Amino acid sequence: MNRDLKELEGKIGYTFQNKELMENAMRHSSYANETRKKLKDNERLEFLGDAVLELSSSEFIFENYPAMPEGDMTKLRASIVCEPTLAQCAAVIELGSFLRLGKGEELTGGRFRDSIVSDAMEALIGAIYLDGGFASAKEFVYEFILNDIENKKLFYDSKTILQEIVQSSFKGQPMSYHLVREEGPDHDKTFVMQLFIGDRGFEEGSGRTKKSAEQQAAYRTIITLKGQEK
Repeated sequence: MNRDLKELEGKIGYTFQNKELMENAMRHSSYANETRKKLKDNERLEFLGDAVLELSSSEFIFENYPAMPEGDMTKLRASIVCEPTLAQCAAVIELGSFLRLGKGEELTGGRFRDSIVSDAMEALIGAIYLDGGFASAKEFVYEFILNDIENKKLFYDSKTILQEIVQSSFKGQPMSYHLVREEGPDHDKTFVMQLFIGDRGFEEGSGRTKKSAEQQAAYRTIITLKGQEK
């Protein structure tokens, strides 16, 4: 069920002058293709929002990490604008519940698919940019995407970081991920993976793909290991 977009304005603290821009941002191509009216989908806004997000995040990193070399700046920006991170940010404002989807996409769980909600997040940024200018779009990016940046970086690099921890602290014991269970119907599955270091089981993670579930399990295991160090 699509939620009223006025609720979305309340969540993000921004009121659109041009309501059609907000509608357009939430209109997936599957919905636009199924209606008889000639409606625009959100793909062009996504293209624009991606550029605004990249510039905003680049400026943020440049200003807040003055000693960081260019290569590390590029990696940090990649961790901010990647699909899983944007999907996490979208989940905070429940963006998926505001999407206009076609019937087929709705039935196959598109409302909660990382690729769709992350694209919608970028489309929303593009819509705010067109409606209120760069300053308004940057304010949204700073509040809803660039917040808690260290944890987002840790989440993005979790599998690599954990591998380094295992090599230094667990005498090179092998690290592996085991499928614990699958939940939901075939068209809308959630995978639960558990991380093992040697024979010892650590944290579980869940996600729409095994890869995203592994990433969450690695992130949770890092948090657990850091807690044990204190």
